[in-house]
Amino acid sequence: MGEFNRALAKKRRSKAALGYAVAAACLVWVFYDVRARGILDAVRNMRWKWVALAVAFDVGGYVCQGKRWALLLRHCGPITTLRATHAIYAGLFVNEILPLRAGEAVRSWLVAKWLKTSFTTVFSSLLVERFLDSIWLVLAIGLTVWLVPLPRYLVDAEKILTALVLAGATLFLYAVLRAGPEDGGEARSAGLRRHLRNLASGIAFIGRSRLLYASFAVSALMLVFQVLSYWLVMRAYGLDLSPWHGAAVYLIVRLGTIIPAAPSNIGTYQFFTVAGLAIFGVDKTLATGFSIVVFLILTVPLWAIGIFAFTRAGLSLGAVRAGKFGAQS
Repeated sequence: MGEFNRALAKKRRSKAALGYAVAAACLVWVFYDVRARGILDAVRNMRWKWVALAVAFDVGGYVCQGKRWALLLRHCGPITTLRATHAIYAGLFVNEILPLRAGEAVRSWLVAKWLKTSFTTVFSSLLVERFLDSIWLVLAIGLTVWLVPLPRYLVDAEKILTALVLAGATLFLYAVLRAGPEDGGEARSAGLRRHLRNLASGIAFIGRSRLLYASFAVSALMLVFQVLSYWLVMRAYGLDLSPWHGAAVYLIVRLGTIIPAAPSNIGTYQFFTVAGLAIFGVDKTLATGFSIVVFLILTVPLWAIGIFAFTRAGLSLGAVRAGKFGAQS
């Protein structure tokens, strides 16, 4: 077992190192041939009234996510939107400082502890979250492609994503129709089989619940808030782009950062922001400055609220890094 754990740790370190290397390469490209003075001038001329509104919409998006998660967790037990949002922010804080999105496991463990249920049963709700997000992402990209002229390769990427979502929908329906409520089989199962059973049962409960439809609607509101917060920073920075252009750039960034990379998606976030703005003819210096500004404006509040949520949950970074956060009280 010790050898297996060492091999697993080595694999994680290799993935983390790859993520940092990609981030470094992206940042080199982003800052290459950029005029620092141009960035400073744009920052000095920012309209800060739009920044406050952008932060409000960004926080509102996470509250929507908390509401959605509270609905999806109903099969595990009652949990308030505030407490679900608390766990989400704690997990987001971990994602901001550790690679490979370890925060997803942290927030699942927190809720499992609070509701006194199994980790895998809670984690099933995260899989449904990703499924709902992917549906709305495809719909949003499809609408944006229809309203805003985009390069052919982005249209092709949307078609590929649509195919993947349809495949995911098929798997989701299979899990809902095939799996049933707990019937005592869990007690007879062990190890991986038991965890897979918990996941399948959790997905089946959620899929058969009428609350799934409410969660689907809240997911749309969450995406709208996220797009608006991104576009409002564009307004603050002085970029004269329509909300649909803002949505297009945001969705490009969202697609580009789906795969876990460096903490906070540093590097890839800036790369896809600059690349997205270049499609609409924005000067690279202006785009690079915006990529830094939008990252800080939408991330610093997340760090502040995340640190508060993380410490209030009784967690420690050392325990999370060691994978022993389950031992926290």
